[in-house]
Parts: sequence; structure tokens; C-alpha cells
Amino acid sequence: MSTPPLDSLTIKDVQRALQGPLPGVAGQKKMAPQPRPEDRSRWPEPEDCLDAGVLLFLYPHSTNSKAPELHLVLIRRPDYEGVHGGQISLPGGRREAEESLQATALRETREEVGVPPDTVKIIGHLSPLYTPPSNFCIYPFVGYRADRPAFRPHPYEVAAILELPLSYLLNPSIRKEELWHFAKNGTRRIPFFDVFGHKVWGATAMMLSEFVTLLTSPANGVESGMTDSQSYF
Repeated sequence: MSTPPLDSLTIKDVQRALQGPLPGVAGQKKMAPQPRPEDRSRWPEPEDCLDAGVLLFLYPHSTNSKAPELHLVLIRRPDYEGVHGGQISLPGGRREAEESLQATALRETREEVGVPPDTVKIIGHLSPLYTPPSNFCIYPFVGYRADRPAFRPHPYEVAAILELPLSYLLNPSIRKEELWHFAKNGTRRIPFFDVFGHKVWGATAMMLSEFVTLLTSPANGVESGMTDSQSYF
């Protein structure tokens, strides 16, 4: 099967990939921080975790007079004392009352970046992911809109919006790794995506890693210049 180049991947290509088996933990682990021996495992979902929904939101956008290509939106959290302060994430948050997790992802996307839920078509989902630092069980959904929205970042919840071409995310050169020292946890190996100088790591990088793994699998892969014997990472 011929595969499309990085900058011409269509929403139909993404939908087709989402209809197949998800990589799951195998895709997430590629961007997982090196665990500490005493860490509670992040792979099983504990019964007491807090449910959260996030949205991997895709839309066409044209820059520098180029033809429109698929983009996705990331947000930078404001700096605060919490465990996720200042980090880059997908729009999303904690489930409220009895709403569905899909409704959570759409509601939070509206609240954080101003995209009305009724303008987004959910085309699939990725695998759930447990994040021990905040005790959230995160459920990622993939949504699409046929035009670029007028983003309106929440003044207190969003410090910046990052519009990322899908071809950029699929470029292996943005995957990097460093040793970071944490006051409570010591030195750990941290893989991250270098997105316009921002380090996207942790749970967000792991969810994006599963998405990349899905799109670049032999059945659904894009033309990235790699040989058959090479993997994305």
C-alpha cells in the first residue's frame, strides 16, 4: 500500500487508522519517563483514580501560503504550584457529575480554548492512561472540525495555545531525551517532544506517542523517509 507524505495526511487516513487495533501501552511506553523503583505502576487503572477526558483536536490550517494540512492544538498551563503547572497538555480536565467522558473532553475544550462542542466530530479514541502524580485516569478522544476555529484561550487556565502541524509531530527529529533532576524523585530519564522549543513530556507525550505509533504502523504508516527496518523511535 502506498503511503502519503508527512504533510498530506488526510482526516480519512487518520479515521482509517483509528478503526484498527490501538497500540496501547506499547505505544505509550515509548515516551514514558524512566520509573522509580518505588513507583506505583501507571499501567493498571486503580479504583480510586479520578476520571478525566482530553481531546486530540484536529483541523485543517494553512501557513506560509502552503496548502492546508492537519493541525492539532496543545495548550500551555499557567505556572502554579500543582504537579502540572506550566506543562504542555491536550485540552481536557476532570469529569463532572454523571457526564460521559467524551462530553468531558468536549466541555473542557470549549472552556479552555473556546471551541463549541457541536462543531467537533469525534472520530475515535486512544487508550486510557493513568498518571500517578495527580491520580487521574485519562481518556483521550480524537475529534475533527473541517475548518480552523477562532481560538479563545481561557484567561486563567491557558497561558498559551500551540498549533502543531501533524507532519511536525510525525517527524522523528523532534523526539528527544534528557536526564532531569527532581527534588523528591532524584534523577530520571525524561523523553519529550520538542515542540517549537517547548518540552512536551509525561502523560501528554505518552498519549501523543500512541497516536504517532498508530499512524506510523506498517498498516497505516506515512511516508517519512524511513526504511522498513527503522522504527519511529
